[in-house]
Amino acid sequence: MAVKDLVGSRTIDYVLLSLYLTLVGIGWLMIYAVGHKDGYTQEFGDFLFKTPVGKQTLTIMVSIFLSFFIMSIDWKFWRTFAYGVYGLGLLGLALVLVFGKTINGAKAWFMFAGFGFQPVEVAKLGTCLALSSLMAATGTNLKDTRSQLHIASILAIPLGLIILQPDAGSCLVFASFSIMLFREGLSPVPYVVSFILATVFIFSLLYPSNNVVFGLMTVTALIFLLNIASFRWLWAIGLGVLLLICSLLLYREKIHTALLLMLLTVLGFVVVHSRRGRFRMVILTTSLLLVCTAIVYITSFVFNNVMKPHQRERINVWLQPEKCDPRGTAYNLLHSKMAIGSGGLQGKGFLEGTMTKLGHVPEQSTDFIFCTVGEEQGFIGTFALIVIFCLFLVRIIQIGERQRSNFSRHYAYGIAGIFFAHFLVNVGMTMGVMPVIGIPLPFISAGGSSLLGFTTMLAILLKLDSHRYSI
Repeated sequence: MAVKDLVGSRTIDYVLLSLYLTLVGIGWLMIYAVGHKDGYTQEFGDFLFKTPVGKQTLTIMVSIFLSFFIMSIDWKFWRTFAYGVYGLGLLGLALVLVFGKTINGAKAWFMFAGFGFQPVEVAKLGTCLALSSLMAATGTNLKDTRSQLHIASILAIPLGLIILQPDAGSCLVFASFSIMLFREGLSPVPYVVSFILATVFIFSLLYPSNNVVFGLMTVTALIFLLNIASFRWLWAIGLGVLLLICSLLLYREKIHTALLLMLLTVLGFVVVHSRRGRFRMVILTTSLLLVCTAIVYITSFVFNNVMKPHQRERINVWLQPEKCDPRGTAYNLLHSKMAIGSGGLQGKGFLEGTMTKLGHVPEQSTDFIFCTVGEEQGFIGTFALIVIFCLFLVRIIQIGERQRSNFSRHYAYGIAGIFFAHFLVNVGMTMGVMPVIGIPLPFISAGGSSLLGFTTMLAILLKLDSHRYSI
């Protein structure tokens, strides 16, 4: 059967398909390099079913047949049965909590004859389809509270089940659907507030609580200052003198006195702006200050009194690795950086990575596959991989923008967000700029369920795009 017969009157996007095949090919070579060591000496059957590269080979073959199967399905199927796929994903997430196998602390896997499958991959696809269908439906408006609640419920149910596993990496991926929502007109206010709260949360883990609250009050005072119309320079001088006094108090470790002075300053600004009738600005600013202050003290209390030692160590590995045991919790990150850095500009060459051969980096064929690229291919190889992946994401966005169907456009942006989240977190965690939470690099990391899930998402997009003129 010809490709044209499968996809309809328009051919598939060969640019995106070529980028996909390139990434899969690079991934296969890197997985082969990780398991090579002294060469593969197994029988052919053992090689296919017992080595990571053999399993990846089988998964690639299954992915090809799966892609042709998806291409043979009517393109309208995915919108018609979007909620059915979503429900199937929820069922898998529920069943894995009962019948799943615990790996690396998360009960997120079904095991069949040595092969693992994560139902969260179906849940990602189903959630993307369900959101796309809901947002394309007549009457859905992102500015309408009812529509926002519907969208929130679609996201909340799978997130709740994933938290029970627990699987922090997949939870973070679900946040990527905000890219789709922003493209379709969701107000930027939630994104700004989320960024502020996330920043406050991180600072709460890095610095003493009182110091962070003092910084929040200072920022609040500056906001109030910038909104004063008359005699602003006098207020600025006064605030500058106060900050100088507070700096001296902080130097002498009198943080409580500095906090009291800054609190009085903020209250003074509140009174001034209230008397001028700027109640909305006062309420919003002070509310945000109170919420951020609560987050600071709650985060500090939970981190020091509720979290278990190994959980605190995970956070410290990300934010303060110098405090962690280099032979314990910081081992993975330390050796990951060493492997990437040892590659230099051109790398050591394919199959010549010493740290790869000696297995110094755990989970190197899955979560830390980027280390192999860095060690064997160097800066040039890693930069090339990043460029290819960026081109891959840009092409998905271009395909989304040329769709005549709202559903297809929503879906394109949904999977673009998923791919971007995986790429950003995986590459970031191998270099220490993101938390180590166990998330695969799309098409590069070993893993049957992730490759099948990513391939399915992409094949559906190619099918929808091939019928963009059928609307």
